[in-house]
Amino acid sequence: MELIDWIILSCTLLFIVIYGTLKTKGSSNVKDYVLGNNEAKWWTIGLSVMATQASAITFLSTTGQAFSDGMGFVQFYFGLPIAMVIICVVFIPLYHKLKVYTAYEFLENRFDLKTRTLTATLFLIQRGLAAGITIFAPAIILSVVLGWNITYLNIIIGILVILYTVSGGTKAVNVTQKQQMFIIFAGLLAALFIILNLIPEEVSFTEAVSIAGANGRMEILDFSFDLENRYTVWTGLIGGTFLMLSYFGTDQSQVQRYLSGRSMKEMQMGLIFNGLLKVPMQFFILLIGVMVFIFYQFNPSPLNFIDASTQKVLASEYADEYKELQSKQNELFNKKQAISIQYSEHKDDKLKKELFLLDSIDRTHRAESKYLIKKAIDSAYANKYDALQTQLSSLDKKSEAYEQKKAELNSLYKDAAKDTETNDRDYMFISFILKHLPKGLIGLLLAVILSAAMSSTASEVNALATITSIDLYGRNYGGEKDEKHMLKMTKLFTLIWGIIAIIIACFANLAENLIQLVNIIGSIFYGNVLGIFLLAFFFKFVKANAVFVGALITQAVVIIGWWFDWMPYLWLNLFGCVLVIVIAIIIQMFSKTKDPVTA
Repeated sequence: MELIDWIILSCTLLFIVIYGTLKTKGSSNVKDYVLGNNEAKWWTIGLSVMATQASAITFLSTTGQAFSDGMGFVQFYFGLPIAMVIICVVFIPLYHKLKVYTAYEFLENRFDLKTRTLTATLFLIQRGLAAGITIFAPAIILSVVLGWNITYLNIIIGILVILYTVSGGTKAVNVTQKQQMFIIFAGLLAALFIILNLIPEEVSFTEAVSIAGANGRMEILDFSFDLENRYTVWTGLIGGTFLMLSYFGTDQSQVQRYLSGRSMKEMQMGLIFNGLLKVPMQFFILLIGVMVFIFYQFNPSPLNFIDASTQKVLASEYADEYKELQSKQNELFNKKQAISIQYSEHKDDKLKKELFLLDSIDRTHRAESKYLIKKAIDSAYANKYDALQTQLSSLDKKSEAYEQKKAELNSLYKDAAKDTETNDRDYMFISFILKHLPKGLIGLLLAVILSAAMSSTASEVNALATITSIDLYGRNYGGEKDEKHMLKMTKLFTLIWGIIAIIIACFANLAENLIQLVNIIGSIFYGNVLGIFLLAFFFKFVKANAVFVGALITQAVVIIGWWFDWMPYLWLNLFGCVLVIVIAIIIQMFSKTKDPVTA
């Protein structure tokens, strides 16, 4: 990175923090701090809702998903517009009528305190984990690509978020997210424009899309009913709708965004705005990933986008095998480049099949490279492990030297787990940015990634603090505390949850794909929570005890189902939702409890 990139990155992030802090300081009561004094207009709500969902994972992981597998992931979002309409018609009028601070207040009115507490606790577990991941995602990738210390990055991102979120609460989150979304849109448009200019002049945008299609990257719609396929039209429309209903209708990190609206109409318009813009935005982000794939059809690409991993294998006993694989990859690139140019001119079916075949070979080469990297790293640590074990066996187990060697062995385990990372999908876009984009734009796009991380984390920390303060502390322990005390406690909980998010980020591990990891965590909990709300809305004869027991059983079954991979994770949302409704109804039918329905 050049000086100009550092200046752009630093100034952008400092502007967001300082602007958010100064613009919103001085909340005088809990309503002002939690709901922004209900001053948000519809476009602020819409942008804030989008920014909350669009974490750094969206830009790093979604582009990598498109690079590897194409545009099919957009089907995941097909249920979002449907969910927005349902929430506007069912959820928002009820929340507005009851004038609630959190979504879970309604559950106590309808059922009882323990059901409210249980649902709030489920939210705290899954959203607390997600908050750590939204910090960890950009930190782990930037640390590997730029050589920065990951722990310091986690702390820096977390502290920046804490500064303005503790100071201004919901209003600070809303205000800063407008600026962050502007930076994100500007950065993405600039990135796509530059990528298209880096593709050879003789290849037009239409021809680039055609080449991507020949390589299987433009297969957007899949109408199959294959349960082994995670992303189809049906998983998006059915599983996606239930996930989005749960996320936008019951997740406080989103509910708090639109509860800050001036009126019910402003809240509804904000969500409709999000519903109309979100799917095109995700399509656009995926398209950037596909265009990077096209760029590498005409420019040599590394076997693995994690340079540090490549250097480790080249310094190992597997260096010759890796170099031979690189040589094969170079030959493959020359073939791909020649055939891509021919295909752009003639669109011949024979050439299309050959492109698809070459892409399959490319995937094989990349898989082999990951295998070699893993072998090299495992071998290096195995030698260190054997040496330490030999030393341990010769030492007295009660000696200080033994304890020291044992500590070294534990540290070795952690290092091995960290260094064995070979999956480079999430590193693709940041690697491309640093190696191929011009000065200045690199700083802007890094600002996009960190702004997205901050915006999403700020919403989550803000919501976690609100739930802890109002649903748990205020309702169970707060008693008759005054406004000043509750405001102070909400700020304290904001600080605590910010620190917890940093700690989770420091201990997180990189999954196969980060965008999937976040959605998997949500799918494990969201269906159950949505089912509880639907029972409250539409099944008036079902009472508190039946719902509470049903929710506990459902959560256990869903976790077991996820663990044993009963179904694609998106279907867990529908499964959990239906299961808790059915179990609660059955329990109620056989229950002798006569406690009245309170709402």
